[in-house]
Amino acid sequence: QVQLVESGGGLVQAGGSLRLSCAASGRTFSTYAMGWFRQAPGKEREFVAHINWSGYTTSYADSVKGRFTISRDNAKNTVYLQMNNLKPEDTAVYYCAARRSSGSYYVYEYDYWGQGTQVTVSS
Repeated sequence: QVQLVESGGGLVQAGGSLRLSCAASGRTFSTYAMGWFRQAPGKEREFVAHINWSGYTTSYADSVKGRFTISRDNAKNTVYLQMNNLKPEDTAVYYCAARRSSGSYYVYEYDYWGQGTQVTVSS
């Protein structure tokens, strides 16, 4: 069982930066691939980024590539999402998720989810 708690969301102006954190419970965190997803009002939850258990393999949605960076610190049981050059269309609730296998683009393939953190980007 893995429990995930996101933090770091908030209100920022367009062009600004935020760093999201996701703290995980449990001693098996380093065996899980981690993903970040987001959901805007009235829209489906969508993939943002994922990272494999070691941190050496990452993948990003085209909409955030070059602006967002996913990373992890297995010693701290934490995964991060550094978000730079934020745009109003990045406004959403951001969720982290854990998967026992490799990283995935698909919501249904993740085993555990956090409660989400709101990111609002003003124009």
